[in-house]
Amino acid sequence: MKASDVMTQHVVSVKPDSSVTEAAQLMLENRISGLPVIDGNRALVGIVTEGDLLRRGEIATERRRPHWLEIFISPGRLASEYVRSHARKVNEIMTEEPQTITEETPLEAIVLLMEKKRIKRLPVVRGGEVVGIVSRANLVHALVSLAPKAENTVSSDASIRQRILTEIDRQPWSPGKLVNVIVRDGNVELWGTIFDERDREALRVVAENVPGVKQIHDHLVWVEPMSGLTFDAPDREQETRNATF
Repeated sequence: MKASDVMTQHVVSVKPDSSVTEAAQLMLENRISGLPVIDGNRALVGIVTEGDLLRRGEIATERRRPHWLEIFISPGRLASEYVRSHARKVNEIMTEEPQTITEETPLEAIVLLMEKKRIKRLPVVRGGEVVGIVSRANLVHALVSLAPKAENTVSSDASIRQRILTEIDRQPWSPGKLVNVIVRDGNVELWGTIFDERDREALRVVAENVPGVKQIHDHLVWVEPMSGLTFDAPDREQETRNATF
């Protein structure tokens, strides 16, 4: 999937000379946490977010430090912080040259960019003009819409087992042949040895995602690599989990 498949096409924007109060009102009215800043030529010149409105003089949240500490901070930085907390125009507090994507950008690349830059939204541009926005919320919407629906068909125990084993074999963390899977009437039993306790939950998740699975019984034994000590599944009495997948 790509940006055009999930983006919001109706873009709520603000002008560079709009007031900070106007930007805040637009965010509240449209229930969004950021606005692209677009000039008279419809060019993207910046982005303003809720984060830019946190340190404000109007609500007495501007950054304060002990006077002795300010001695070690450059006057330029202090002046810049003053502007961000007291400026009246959007172009005085916005982030200039924001990260952008195109309609063809794959979702994987979008997620990587959001994680790397620690941002929540990306303007989608075409020929220099903003044609959409992809936010974290858009990605969550896509997840809900595209999540696999429960299959009504009855799967045989053999097919369930094969699907579980195939998925386990595909994973780089897989314990491989140290784990065995037994399926009876849709009830999955996980047997074998793991060397990382986190593998236990990962194996359960593999089974949960296979249609036809009713319950999961964990019989896995964890071997602590350093000591060689073995540990059974925690809370043996509750190892069977009802599967309402």
